[in-house]
Amino acid sequence: MNQRLIGLTGGIATGKTTVSNYLAEKYSLPILDADVYAREAVAPDSPILQIIFTRYGDRVILPDRTLNRAALGEIIFNSHSEKQWLESQIHPYVRDRFDLELQTIRDHTIILDIPLLFEANLTNTVTEIWVVSCDHSMQVARLQQRNGLTVKQAEARIDSQLPLVQKVAAADVVLENNGDLDDLFAEVDREIHNIISSKFR
Repeated sequence: MNQRLIGLTGGIATGKTTVSNYLAEKYSLPILDADVYAREAVAPDSPILQIIFTRYGDRVILPDRTLNRAALGEIIFNSHSEKQWLESQIHPYVRDRFDLELQTIRDHTIILDIPLLFEANLTNTVTEIWVVSCDHSMQVARLQQRNGLTVKQAEARIDSQLPLVQKVAAADVVLENNGDLDDLFAEVDREIHNIISSKFR
């Protein structure tokens, strides 16, 4: 069986998680979530977490010996070299987890929810790319509201990723999220209908 492996991505705070949840809830599609695997990579007592602690010390260690994500975020979102170093630790683990899960799933269509699909060089893991996009001003506003950030902090997080326009240019499907949820979900429904129709051609 030729599986359809949809790489779902976008920019930070463009609405990718909303789309992922909708695909799972309405269409019962299996979702493989890179963020879940990335959290596993830095779970308490994991080898990768110990490497991070060795590099950054007490400033990224909470009293319960878990990772201070906010402190780590301030480091990597303000230093390209540190961001690259951290990703070099986590991305191989995430890739291995995808490979492992894909060996066990037999569904025709699988969603690989990967925020850093391009940045982590995981495009060869999928058969097509869906990008959730929105206007830059809306992206900044959503990120500020969601994470309680200043404009400068929000911009730094957005700038740490590949420009959204480049992701859109490389996409097979672009889901524009500049309206309300009904508009976004209608776009998703249309694309899923196309998949269902193609199975019977």
